[in-house]
Amino acid sequence: MEKVLILSGSKSDEEIAKQAMEVLNVFGVPCRYEVASAHRNPDKVDRLVRESTAQVFIAIAGLSAALPGVVASKTVKPVIGVPVGAALGGLDALLATAQMPPNVPVASVGIGMGKNAGLLAVEILALNDAVLASRLAEFKEKLKA
Repeated sequence: MEKVLILSGSKSDEEIAKQAMEVLNVFGVPCRYEVASAHRNPDKVDRLVRESTAQVFIAIAGLSAALPGVVASKTVKPVIGVPVGAALGGLDALLATAQMPPNVPVASVGIGMGKNAGLLAVEILALNDAVLASRLAEFKEKLKA
């Protein structure tokens, strides 16, 4: 039973997904990764979001970066978008992820920043999990050193 579902629009985004999974694994957060394109396989995206037990979604996509917004349109749970550097160095994907229409919010991390997406998911989950909050506080304290 995953707490975070990571979706990428393409197999080529797997390295970014691995960054997020590594962070989630360090904190002991169950996660799952799937490739599902909002354009090429919207039915799969719909099914994955609908059937998921996740409390947070991470959606990784480049170019038009439609995946984070599509996921957000199908759930009331938080969605973290990770824009991928493709055309225009990823600026197009960053703007597409950050400029969502009213009432369909998506949190956005920097271009290619799977690690930050994983950490943001941990922070969201820690709001209702004292053990996770303690691990996160310890992690943040170690950053000071």
